[in-house]
Amino acid sequence: QAQLVESGGGLVQPGGSLRLSCAASGFIFSSYVMSWYRQAPGKEREFVASVTSTGGITNYADPVKGRFTISRDNAENTVYLQMNSLKPEDTAVYYCKAAYRDYVRAWGQGTQVTVSS
Repeated sequence: QAQLVESGGGLVQPGGSLRLSCAASGFIFSSYVMSWYRQAPGKEREFVASVTSTGGITNYADPVKGRFTISRDNAENTVYLQMNSLKPEDTAVYYCKAAYRDYVRAWGQGTQVTVSS
């Protein structure tokens, strides 16, 4: 069955960096748009970034533009989120999602990112 497994979260100081990974299996990874979402305590899940199936087009939420970079490696069935200049407000559980138009193929289980001194 389709599966997404995130990794790379952790505790980092403000201004620091983290790189999240999301490994896919059980479906044709290269056919799907891949996205990252996040959910902070007490808040709804929100869109962070997305990348098209070939990696040619990326899209970012305003709060992370210029600081986060999404990329994918279709040979490795993995999507990444490079997060730089992290802020306390970036603290959340980060999820990856595979989708084709309105069809959601899978969600990952999430990885915790905590930005604190």
